[in-house]
Amino acid sequence: MNLDYPITYIKGVSVQRAALLYTELGIKTCNDLLNFYPFRYIDKTTFYAIKDLQPSTAEVQIVGKITRVKSVAQKRGSRLVATFQDATGTMELVWFKGQKWIKDALKINEPYVVYGKLNHYNGNFSIPHPDLELVKDYKKKLQSKMQPVYHSTEKLVNSGVSNKMIRGYVQNLIQQAFDIITESLSKDILEEYKLMPKREALLNAHFPKNQESLAKAQSRLKFEELFFIQLQLVRKKLINKTKIKGFVFENVGPIFNNFYSEKLPFDLTNAQKRVLKEIRKDVASAAHMNRLLQGDVGSGKTIVAILSMLLAIDNGYQATIMAPTEILANQHFTAVSELLEGLNVKVDILTGSVKTKKRREIHQNLEDGTLHILVGTHALLEDKVVFKNLGIAIIDEQHRFGVKQRAKLWAKNTLPPHILVMTATPIPRTLAMSVYGDLDISVIDELPPGRKEVKTVHRFDSNRLSVFKFMKDEIDKGRQVYLVYPLIEESEAMDYKDLMDGYESVAREFPSPKYQISIVHGKMKPADKEFEMQRFVKGETQIMVATTVIEVGVNVPNASVMIIESSERFGLSQLHQLRGRVGRGADQSYCILLSSYKLSEEAKTRLKTMVDTTDGFKIAEVDLKLRGPGNIMGTQQSGVLNLKIADVVKDSKILVAARNTAISVLQDDSNLSKEENLPIKQAYIKMTKSSKIWSNIS
Repeated sequence: MNLDYPITYIKGVSVQRAALLYTELGIKTCNDLLNFYPFRYIDKTTFYAIKDLQPSTAEVQIVGKITRVKSVAQKRGSRLVATFQDATGTMELVWFKGQKWIKDALKINEPYVVYGKLNHYNGNFSIPHPDLELVKDYKKKLQSKMQPVYHSTEKLVNSGVSNKMIRGYVQNLIQQAFDIITESLSKDILEEYKLMPKREALLNAHFPKNQESLAKAQSRLKFEELFFIQLQLVRKKLINKTKIKGFVFENVGPIFNNFYSEKLPFDLTNAQKRVLKEIRKDVASAAHMNRLLQGDVGSGKTIVAILSMLLAIDNGYQATIMAPTEILANQHFTAVSELLEGLNVKVDILTGSVKTKKRREIHQNLEDGTLHILVGTHALLEDKVVFKNLGIAIIDEQHRFGVKQRAKLWAKNTLPPHILVMTATPIPRTLAMSVYGDLDISVIDELPPGRKEVKTVHRFDSNRLSVFKFMKDEIDKGRQVYLVYPLIEESEAMDYKDLMDGYESVAREFPSPKYQISIVHGKMKPADKEFEMQRFVKGETQIMVATTVIEVGVNVPNASVMIIESSERFGLSQLHQLRGRVGRGADQSYCILLSSYKLSEEAKTRLKTMVDTTDGFKIAEVDLKLRGPGNIMGTQQSGVLNLKIADVVKDSKILVAARNTAISVLQDDSNLSKEENLPIKQAYIKMTKSSKIWSNIS
């Protein structure tokens, strides 16, 4: 027996059942089944006597005999009814499905253990579709008073693969393979954290003796899972630092100094200075920089990016910024071009809409080195785009790019360029530790001076007229307003106001020529969208009615009001991003969250969080608790945290301990060659062979 064998090696698992378990639950090998943990347990510590049953009792377990079985006609079809009795009374067991094979399988006057949900009707008790087991079989099994319940699917249940059957397979596997389960942690770690041995932990995770054994087993297995993830991430980080060589930017030269002393539009905040210092230290060493820069909308990440690129240019290298959308790429291009005007730095932009003739010119200038900074979208990844010597690549809003796309940037050079990944979506510490554990992390945690906090309020639909009056007051002061809707077209299933309805009601309330309104949504042609956005940017329109296309990429300092319609439909990070569109000038800005009265508890939490705080990290922590890690990272990262038993939110203390342990193990023994680390090394090698995803993160 080997845990890598397919599950057909387990007693009772047919080829057909194995195929079903694989397609439905992803269980292919014995090891997969061993790590398929129950999501809850049925406590079977109590046996009831029939005379003691109460109508309020939910699930019961009784020992008795079946004395009679009959089929009873009903309006549609029939039901199978068995009379069940113990020494104190009688009751009924009832089946509506699978009656023929159940009837054939039932043994009259044999002692059974019966378990199920109790029904009470007209003074009589019954159990529909009970779990049945002969007492003699019950006594042979791995006896656990707490019975595991596993996740299943409709297809499995309809194919006859019940929870009882999966439980039987797991039991057979543990009995067959118990002796070959090897320890994967060192004695030192087991002793330090008082962890249960692996065999015992697996046994008690599936068939716990009691609550205490279950808690200890789960704690051990969670630690192990998080420890090996951290071991891979920390090891990858050490390899990046020591083995992958990076370009050395030795000089802080004239272009950087000239820009810093003459062109900077404002003094850097202490947070910006600290981050810049961290980046300078990275690029001045021979190691390859792989850094994540987190900062809220408007915290000044772009200036840090520009200064980082100027370090590269002063040392004879090129730089690039890659953004997920044309709007954002254009915004970066405009900002970089304006700030670097008058310096001897050539900047260009490459997106999908750049014409062929211009593309050829960009390609030529890149290859001969006359182009210093190239801003662009996915178009940068095309094979035709060849740099003479790319020194630094800056990736903005990185969660929108897949792993392979980022890897393509690496391949543009013989040596990989330094990588600076920027995000305005604050990532909670626990998640950053798990998903970006191989990157160094920098945080800009203060806003530039003079920025006022955006005042946020929640209003119900019935307050719409007072909201319109507030909009008029702000427009009279010379300000501009965003009005954002969640839908483009009316959905019959939902009674949310759609964009066109909204536009019409706003147009009635704000008639031309006194008021001018822009409208922008995803179904418009890019040129039309750009035209409307530019009208708003230039101040030709006072109101921008839009869908979430403006979530990323419009910078209008004069816009001081963000009104979000049907705000209960938006996720927290989206609400936070939208709010970040205002508050970019010196004026006091406002965010008004409009909603219906029908709010779920989760929607109430989201809206309250937005009103209570503008701190992106606090918002991200709440979002993580509400949505879980997989959803926050988006589809590109959804496979990254495919955890079997741990939860990065609930188990954050275990995560921190696991990471610290991984760091200390590798600092002491980077190749895991010491004898005491042999169990770790063997498990690590096995794991990295079967799991490719970790080598691709970041």
